Amino acid sequence: MKVAVVGATGLVGTKMLEILGERNFPVTDLLPVASDKSVGKKITWKGKEYAVIGMSEAISRRPDVALFSAGGATSLEWAPQFAAVGCRVIDNSSAWRMDATKKLVVPEINGDSLSSEDFIIANPNCSTIQMVMVFKPLHDLYTIRRAVVSTYQSVTGTGAKAVAQLMNERAGIDGEMAYKYPIDLNLIPQIDVFLENGYTKEEMKMINETKKIMGDDRIKVTATTVRAPVMGGHSESINIEFERTPDLKEIRSALSRCAGVTVVDNVADFEYPMPLIHAQDSDEVFVGRIRLDESQENTINCWVVSDNLRKGAATNAIQIAEHLIAKGILRS
Repeated sequence: MKVAVVGATGLVGTKMLEILGERNFPVTDLLPVASDKSVGKKITWKGKEYAVIGMSEAISRRPDVALFSAGGATSLEWAPQFAAVGCRVIDNSSAWRMDATKKLVVPEINGDSLSSEDFIIANPNCSTIQMVMVFKPLHDLYTIRRAVVSTYQSVTGTGAKAVAQLMNERAGIDGEMAYKYPIDLNLIPQIDVFLENGYTKEEMKMINETKKIMGDDRIKVTATTVRAPVMGGHSESINIEFERTPDLKEIRSALSRCAGVTVVDNVADFEYPMPLIHAQDSDEVFVGRIRLDESQENTINCWVVSDNLRKGAATNAIQIAEHLIAKGILRS
């Protein structure tokens, strides 16, 4: 299978290449693609050296599938051109997520909705993916009415420049700033730009994407997203209200049976999910601190952690491609 990775030199693109190798994805011809300034650079994948190529050359080579992680503007311009030559595009940007004609897919939740007509498929926002992975089995059990989520998101979600800012500050080195404020020993309650309603774009992504992925506009979500000086994954504190009384034993059992979800919830032994300890370099979504909300009936609190570069981005995209293969839409 001829596979293009668009944005191959970025954090997520690099992770996509790593995971393609880990999962033994059936790559017969790898096309690492990036912007003009990166064309000609060399990358190594599975012991072989490849030269980075540009968009037009990649399209001329007619890949079977293209994994995009190069920003929304790039996706809007180039994804249709890849699709026009019969390539299946799986896009990690926000460009196509709320397009009514495009599927927004977390394979464990709605992968079965994919069809041969889907040439541009949207990969959801990282913080949304880990949240809906927990929502799905609980919604099936009790029907979610409303959720309040506060996130604590890794600097890796911003990119290499933000990682460099954090490490420079930690080392006492002056350097380029990815954020308006220092991030080390700090929290920044803003991810993406502010909108007219006072929410950030990231917060509205979580609200709107959840309804689309879950296929239920009745689920109400409100979010506060915060950038934290951590690496290894995003963390979320979620308060979930159901239509009927939940049973904690049943909840833990349902989550434990859900593919891609791991319950870490034994407070007697101080066991709960953490980005550095559990999520980093894992494809699982970890959930713990599951408890009843004593201030409101039919409601629980929980804590959810996942590696935002893997399940929150690269792994989910590759799982979509694997799902296309399993359905016979992509042929290896």
